[in-house]
Amino acid sequence: MNQNQEKNLYETGQVLLFNKPLRWTSFDVVRKVRNATKAKIGHAGTLDPLATGLLICCTGKMTKKINEYQAQEKEYTGTFTLGAVTPTFDLESEPEQFKDTGAIDAALLHATTKQFTGALQQLPPIHSAIKQNGKPIYHLARQGVAVKVEPRNIFIKEFELTKIEMPVVFFRVVCSTGTYIRSLANDFGAALGCGAYLSSLCRTRIGDFKLEDALEVEAFIAAQRQE
Repeated sequence: MNQNQEKNLYETGQVLLFNKPLRWTSFDVVRKVRNATKAKIGHAGTLDPLATGLLICCTGKMTKKINEYQAQEKEYTGTFTLGAVTPTFDLESEPEQFKDTGAIDAALLHATTKQFTGALQQLPPIHSAIKQNGKPIYHLARQGVAVKVEPRNIFIKEFELTKIEMPVVFFRVVCSTGTYIRSLANDFGAALGCGAYLSSLCRTRIGDFKLEDALEVEAFIAAQRQE
């Protein structure tokens, strides 16, 4: 396929799956892919900079499908670190309020996951991109402005601990769109009485789209340059 055919393909509309690298924003991926393809492009669901994994990008006419893909069920794997909390609920800020986890055993950990399955109300982190008065609330939170967030209805279909290496627990979650895994980590730690924060996160699936089928961003861009 020559360069013009490739360009027309992206302008017509393609669904591209990428593995978002650590510390990249979702917009970093969009910007780099847009520059490489010269096509209109958007993504179907933000990943935080410290998260990795599946990011769906739609080009051309397929951008009309973004909301549809974004609304689909998602699967994540990652780790919670117990015994402390952070203001952002993840490692974007420093751990604080350290507590002993010596009394917490595997039975309690697995039992506590059952509190966080099914239909739930969840408070999003104040350090998130939800807007208040037209501004992302994380900007306001960083400035010390009081931020009020409303609980959201979410659904967690599956929540399992796949490995325990105290104070770190490894998890897999299948959930509805709008679920904040950072908030789940914080709430899980609160239920245990010792605190917890999200220490790593990878999105492995969105609907029927799987991370194993995703492209590496830099490899994709390099291939476009060779066309």
